[in-house]
Amino acid sequence: MALIAIGLTGLAVFLFLWGAYPAQLLAQATEEGGGKNVVGTARNILIRKAGMAQGKFLSDAYREKMKWKFIAMGRPELKAEDFLVYQELAAIFFTLFMLLLLNALKKPLYWSVFGGIIGFLYPYMWLREQILKRQKKIIRAMPYALDLLTLSVEAGLDFQAAIQTVVDKAKAGPLPEEFALMLSEIRMGRTREEALRNMAKRIQVTAVSSFVTNLIQADRMGTSLGKILRIQSTQMRIDRTQLAEKKANEAPVKMLFPLVACIFPTVFIVLFAPIVYAFMSGGGGI
Repeated sequence: MALIAIGLTGLAVFLFLWGAYPAQLLAQATEEGGGKNVVGTARNILIRKAGMAQGKFLSDAYREKMKWKFIAMGRPELKAEDFLVYQELAAIFFTLFMLLLLNALKKPLYWSVFGGIIGFLYPYMWLREQILKRQKKIIRAMPYALDLLTLSVEAGLDFQAAIQTVVDKAKAGPLPEEFALMLSEIRMGRTREEALRNMAKRIQVTAVSSFVTNLIQADRMGTSLGKILRIQSTQMRIDRTQLAEKKANEAPVKMLFPLVACIFPTVFIVLFAPIVYAFMSGGGGI
């Protein structure tokens, strides 16, 4: 408890020293946010200042690693320093929650250390989950985008015009956003190969990396782009079908535990409870 009190006191002093005066903070937040969402902007200012104070403790390798994770999540504006502050705040919140829970249950308070550890790791787990969700959206959107891209190329459009068609016609999501960013890089002077490789590096999905590799090879060897896209689209639909079959085959195994742990006991209670009750009450039967 003493250590937690010292930590919270240190945090309060830190915020005070870094300009967390209400008037000054609100003025800065109003200026940065243009008068909109002042509370959210003020929160971001405090997190940014706290992150800047701890930035010297982070290695360049860790910053680079987290940068690509934020890009894969679709939030490239995040920084490793700010994420560290979120981890610390989560650790404090989980620790206080565990203290209240342990105090209510009359248990030793030192177990709250595990709450702090869980809280510190929770933002990282949340980040991983957000990356996986975005990657799943991209994988689901790939077959339709490839079909549209293939039809556009076979209709006579060049690569950039076909990609623009996908961006305009496809349902809003992370994949059209990545295609739009790739087009922006090409228009700013990057080669098609560089823009494609950057897109694959940002998304970090095997299917997209394979798609990019095949496009680059086709571009180098002079192969028909429409033919390559048609093959890629067909193969991706086959892969989706095989994945669906795999998940369908895994469903009975995954349902086994809920059946044994939840459904079967309930059925046994409904069937045999009247018989047991009758015997226990001395009736000898139902």
